[in-house]
Amino acid sequence: MVENEHFENQQHEWESALQVTGTDEPAVQVNPKALEHLMVSRQKVLPLREYVDGILAGDITVLSKAITLVESSLSEHQRLAREIIAECVPHSGKALRLGITGVPGAGKSTFIEALGMELCRQDKRVAVLAIDPSSQRSKGSILGDKTRMEELSQQRNAYIRPSASAGTLGGVARKTREAIILCEAAGFDTIFVETVGVGQSETAVYSMVDYFLLLLIGGAGDELQGIKRGIMEMADGIVVNKADGDNVNRANRAAAEIRNAVHLFPPSESGQPVNVTTCSSLTHYNVPEVWDMVLTHVENIRKSGYLEEKRARQDVQMMLDTIENTLKSNFYENTRVKDMLKLIENDVENKRMSAYEGARRLIELYQH
Repeated sequence: MVENEHFENQQHEWESALQVTGTDEPAVQVNPKALEHLMVSRQKVLPLREYVDGILAGDITVLSKAITLVESSLSEHQRLAREIIAECVPHSGKALRLGITGVPGAGKSTFIEALGMELCRQDKRVAVLAIDPSSQRSKGSILGDKTRMEELSQQRNAYIRPSASAGTLGGVARKTREAIILCEAAGFDTIFVETVGVGQSETAVYSMVDYFLLLLIGGAGDELQGIKRGIMEMADGIVVNKADGDNVNRANRAAAEIRNAVHLFPPSESGQPVNVTTCSSLTHYNVPEVWDMVLTHVENIRKSGYLEEKRARQDVQMMLDTIENTLKSNFYENTRVKDMLKLIENDVENKRMSAYEGARRLIELYQH
């Protein structure tokens, strides 16, 4: 299910109210702060024990409310969210965490739905989390890249959470890690983390999953595949999607070329080979085989001890990210900094003060 019905209905109302009737223009980007206050104002904050007990009982409504607290930037919500996370951490860590990224048009959502449906048929409990670093100019939109997985969203064993997409990439990554903990505590045994944006979001997702899957398409052109070269070197597995109809031969050729290319990459830290295959999310061709590929890799790194080592490093990274984001948040919430920020920004913009001097003065205000 996509969150709870109450949250989804609110989201649909806000989205439809912002769209231009009778046009084909893209959805309007929403001020995330305004949306956050709308969401939080309509949500009754529960006592700590109700959140924890509800999550451990697998209550999706309570889980959604807890993730909304995690995504909130309000200090009182952050304090409560930290307490909820602390209570849930001992009950997390048992799920398989699968990161999925891909070139534009590779069919990530369709693939996730096809794989998710396969796992639901196996009585797995699947949670899908989207991570979108969002535009620094517009500050992003929770509604701009709405998850479209209608069939999967109707499954009782599935939970789909669109990313809040507010703030810096580091903040989004931390919130996604915390959402993983909550979903695992709620009993989900398979967590999909999908990158919606491009660029550094893949690195963020790689730092929180057990298996990183790259989705490509045949015949996309070297210039399109080239933007993912650095990502290809991080991938544990590569799947050429849309291997159906007239595209089968192109997909097979692309897979063969990629297999040749991965031999030129440095050996992976895990010691496991990078498997390359094709699939069709539309016809379900090879989708179960892709899952078997993931399971084999994860089982191998579990036996070798690499999985435990990798998760330990991820925990350290989460600690460092939390420190960085907490310090940044505290800095901008400081009253003296707030009072002087606009004035110093204006001085720097008009060349009356250097950027370094402006930063030094604001930091001194914060420290004293």
